[in-house]
Amino acid sequence: MREPVILLAPMEGLLDFVLRDILTRLGGIDRCVSEFIRITDQLLPERVFTRIVPELYNGGRTFAGVPVRAQLLGSDPVCMAENAARLASLGPAGIDLNFGCPANIVNRHGGGAALLKEPETIYAIVRAVRRAVPAHMPVSAKMRLGYLDDSHAEQCALAISEGGADELVVHARTKAQGYRPPAYWERIADVRSAVSIPVVANGEIWNVEDARRCREVSGCNMLMIGRGAVADPGLGLAIKASSCNLPAGAVTWAQLLPLVSGFWDIVTTRLDSKAQAGRLKQWLNFLRRRFPEAETAYQSLKTIDNPALVQVWMDRELSRFDLALEAA
Repeated sequence: MREPVILLAPMEGLLDFVLRDILTRLGGIDRCVSEFIRITDQLLPERVFTRIVPELYNGGRTFAGVPVRAQLLGSDPVCMAENAARLASLGPAGIDLNFGCPANIVNRHGGGAALLKEPETIYAIVRAVRRAVPAHMPVSAKMRLGYLDDSHAEQCALAISEGGADELVVHARTKAQGYRPPAYWERIADVRSAVSIPVVANGEIWNVEDARRCREVSGCNMLMIGRGAVADPGLGLAIKASSCNLPAGAVTWAQLLPLVSGFWDIVTTRLDSKAQAGRLKQWLNFLRRRFPEAETAYQSLKTIDNPALVQVWMDRELSRFDLALEAA
């Protein structure tokens, strides 16, 4: 098997610029997509784009040098195109269009996965955005298999392809299926057969074996990982190593703790104090699926909301880490 291309998924409220920065420091991620920028009925000021995608200040890349495509979500082709043009002028690594968000508050306003009921609108949005941005700038899209069912998956994919998108990510579940397993990777293979653009497989990739089976079933060499990478930051590296028949070399807690500390440094610098402890606990909650040490950390912090007390805990853990290194 060829080494796969690994994309880091956008996840509203979880996989934002903070985790993009931290996770791309480890390696194994070839490209990121930002969480969505909501487009309604106005041309957004530049500060909105840079707030959600601060990598725009760094040439559209994370500090580790990984390209970041900025994602737009909306249902009006003209307004989407106008905002895409402004966004393009800020220099992202590309523009992505969201046709997959399952959140009811988004779907009620005709955005995200709700558009999968309207392939003609999807086509109009993609076409308008493609025409509005420079030809050299990639335009991609992400979709689910459908809204209530997957009967129009190929039709929606064709609307995206024929609208001029350069690449398509398919989350292998419908809106109605949410995030419940399984993911229907075989339907991604059907979508691949229907379109001529590259297709990226997404959904329920938690480990190396999931990635292997997803590639075999979907036929895709490009994978997008989200919650799996949050729970196991070394997943991208392990997938790539496995594809080349190399030892996976799982990331250890000793390697991860300095990154957890770096995450906390960014959180305390960039986020509101009321949200800081919650963000750390949110990540630890994912990490404890993979690391027993994260379980211990989560239990120690789960009732603490004061950032100063979290900092005391962090300093203590780092001191233990340093002492362990010296002893070794």
